[in-house]
Amino acid sequence: MSQWVALLRGINVGGANKVPMADLRRLAEGLGWTGVRSYIASGNLIFEAEADAMPDRLAALLRVEMVREMGVDVPILVLTADRLRAALADCPFAPEEGRHVHAMFLWSEPVLRQDRLDALRGPTEALVIRNGIAWLHTPDGFGTSKLAERFGSVVSETEITGRNLNTLRKLAEMLG
Repeated sequence: MSQWVALLRGINVGGANKVPMADLRRLAEGLGWTGVRSYIASGNLIFEAEADAMPDRLAALLRVEMVREMGVDVPILVLTADRLRAALADCPFAPEEGRHVHAMFLWSEPVLRQDRLDALRGPTEALVIRNGIAWLHTPDGFGTSKLAERFGSVVSETEITGRNLNTLRKLAEMLG
């Protein structure tokens, strides 16, 4: 058995795609996964499954069951524990506050629209894309960033789910 991390995109955001974490954990356990734990209500699962499982297959299993059991269909990205730890180690920024850096996990190679980036990026903001992650640093606040608000128009042609550095650190801690 190996540890895995599932990142669900767009659940419990603004009242849409409501998924109680207890129900999500129960559903994951029904797939035969063990040690299932969730972190905050925005769709972060830690679990154990077969070491030789394929991440895309695990994501597909969970997605199908969520549609069947809950009527919620959202993209899901599954990472190995090592992949999550490597992402943290690869963060190009050292912010004063972890909430000011977001790792935008990319399902595939994105298209970067430089003109949109130039138009939306604030004077203190930075974006670095590498190793399947678009790292967004918003030292003046994520919630006030025009770049963050319109991120999908800057980095496109792929599914994206973001987590701030604090969440990634907590998930790594939960992995042990």
